[in-house]
This record gives sequence, structure tokens and C-alpha cells, in this order.
Amino acid sequence: MNEARTTPRRPGLRAAMFVDFDNVYLGLQALDPQAARRFAEDPKHWADALSAGGPGENSRRFLIRNCYLNPVAFSKYRTYWTRAGFRVIDCPSLTQRGKSSTDINLVLDAMDTLTGVNEIDEFFIASADADFTSLIQRFRAADKLTTVIAAGAVAFAYREMADNVVESHDFVAILNGSIVEPLRAVESGQPQKEAQGAAKAKPKTKAKSVSAAIREVCDLVRTAPGPVVGAMVAHRALTVDPSLKTDWAGFGKFGTWVAQIGQGVEYSPSRGGWVWDAQRFSSDDLPVEAEVEPGIEERVARVTDVPALSEAQFRQLFQAMAARLQEQPVNRSDLSRLVRDDCVTAGQPVSRGAVNFVIQGLGYVNFQLDETATAEGLAAAWTDDVEELCRVALMEFDDGERQALRRWASGGYLES
Repeated sequence: MNEARTTPRRPGLRAAMFVDFDNVYLGLQALDPQAARRFAEDPKHWADALSAGGPGENSRRFLIRNCYLNPVAFSKYRTYWTRAGFRVIDCPSLTQRGKSSTDINLVLDAMDTLTGVNEIDEFFIASADADFTSLIQRFRAADKLTTVIAAGAVAFAYREMADNVVESHDFVAILNGSIVEPLRAVESGQPQKEAQGAAKAKPKTKAKSVSAAIREVCDLVRTAPGPVVGAMVAHRALTVDPSLKTDWAGFGKFGTWVAQIGQGVEYSPSRGGWVWDAQRFSSDDLPVEAEVEPGIEERVARVTDVPALSEAQFRQLFQAMAARLQEQPVNRSDLSRLVRDDCVTAGQPVSRGAVNFVIQGLGYVNFQLDETATAEGLAAAWTDDVEELCRVALMEFDDGERQALRRWASGGYLES
């Protein structure tokens, strides 16, 4: 009797990538024109980085690579993508207002893939367009893992629905070659139970390499006069061991990594994150809320995703950015890192994500990030962007609230 033959599954995670070319390219243009050019002309470079390099169970194999672009505006890039193994789908404008057919074509192809014969483990959507939130919901309902590649501000709901988000600054770093290690497919590409087991096992292999960072954190909190803001602790850990910035030793983010240290080190994510020595302090010793006028800042941050920084933090951010721009030319990925470090050193810690959000906003209002920039000019341009975000979100303010908004967003540079 003939036995049915079964073809063994090749190693690696089966993935599908759908690229909204117009959205990503234009988003990168506002962030880093050089990175935008590399994205458009060398897709194989960053696609290989996302594949996690060599073969094995932890690598990705992109069975489907689709790129959707407007042929009228971007046809000159088609050859680069076809040579890199992408299927290019023309999505011309179908309306008088210039909107292309990318969204509907991408969604139809993605749903066909989801219900097709090939079992896809992970879906990549390269777009910051929150219209794809419902598509991500369909993937999750089918127990598929999802990764969003964003080149621009990402809506909160869109971000939360995805399993992983490749942030703008991380994607720019990949494009510029700043990240030399491939993005591993563990946690984000395996079935949920296997991924959880891998996440628990991975840190053990990194114990030796992070021990110096752990010692630095322990020394810092044990000598500090009180709880230490999380951004300051993260900065000190990364100074000792820069490799942690990739995935925090397999824990994914700083909060999870520092919480597992033990040795009397306690962590709380409240109000931006705090770390303290449990032998001397407790959560009762955490400082009170930042001294900002109640109401307006919380409302704006909640509705528009504007970073919930204090007025003093915004002011320090603008001062640090102006100083760096006046020193020497710097690409925007490095600028966000340097400004973040300068703010931490100045005692007004600001996350890199917040800095990137501000840089993106300055790009949207066409502010030139060069040596002519001043702190006052940066503050005014950023405030214009915040007011526009509020307008689009249909937020309404009276005269007093509008004045408070401008004073807060500008770091105190604009009083009215």
C-alpha cells in the first residue's frame, strides 16, 4: 500500500510583506531624505535585515513581497523593486483629489493571502496609515502575528493592535546601516506559546553581556537620593552596553528588562517610568505629577498622540536640538539620539520616541532643520503643528485654553 507523502516544512517563519510605497517614501522624506532614497532604490537591503539573516528556525522567509505605488509619481523606482524580488502593483490615482487605489488593492491582496493555501505566520504592513487598523484586527482574529513598519506618526489604536512596530527611527537606522544586527524573528514571528517560551529562554544567553549594565543600574539606584526616572536609568545602561538598544536582551523593552533585574531594584511604569532601591524607598516615594496646568495637556496628548512632556521638557528639547543643529550637520536619526541624550544629561529626560515625534511634526510644517534653527523658531514651528493636529482632531478651546496650549507646547517660548 502506498503511503501518502508529506513534504516537510522548510525551516524559518513564513511571512508576507505589503508595502504602501507612497506612504513610507513620503514619510521618510520628511524625516531623512537620504534614508528615503535608500528605501526606494535598495529594498533588498532592508528586506534582508527584516529576514533576520541566515537560515534557521529564527529566520523569516518572505513568501510574498508586494509593493503598491503610484506609477505617475514613482514609476522610476519600479525596476529597483522588481530586481529585489518584489511584485509591484500599480495604484494610479482614481479621483480628482489625487487619492490612489493603494489601500483597496493592498487589503484585497492581504485578505486573499490570509485565506489562501499558504500558511503565513506573520504579516508585515509597511505603512503608517491608520486605515489599515481593521486589516490588522483581521490578522489577529486569525491568530496571525503582525508587524507594522512606520515612517511617521502612528495612531495609538493602530500601534496597539499590532504585535510589533518598527518605529521611524529604527527603520531609518536600518536604512542608513546604523543597525548591524538583523532583526530577529523570535517573539514576533512564532506561534504565541512558542514565542513566550523563547522570550523566557533568550535572556539567559545574554546574561554575560548585560551584566555590566545591570551593575551600572544597581550602583545608580543604590546611591541615588530617591527614585530615578526611567529614561535616566535606560541611558546609563545603554552607555555601558549599547547592544541593549536592539531588544533589551530579549525582553523587548526597557521596563520589562529592568523589572527582572531583582537585587532590590524595583520599577514602576507610572508617570513615564521610575526605578528605585527597594531597601530605601517604595512607590510612595515617587514624585507627584509634573507641574503643568491640569486639563489641556492631558486632553491633547490623549487625543492627538502628542508626547505628554512637561513645559520644561519641551523647552529643554528645543534648546538641545538647536545646539546640536548649530554644531554640525547631522542626519535626523542621529539627531534624535543626541537630543535625547542631551535632555537626559540636563536633568529633563525625554524619550527618543518623543524627540522623533517632534522632528516629524517639524517636517510636516516644512521647518528647515539646519544651522539657522533657534530654540524659539523650533518651538514656534512645533506649536503650529500641535495646533494643526488639534484642529484635525476637532478639538475646541476657549481663549484661556488656547493660550495654555501654546505656552505648554512651546516650552514657555510662546505666551500667547
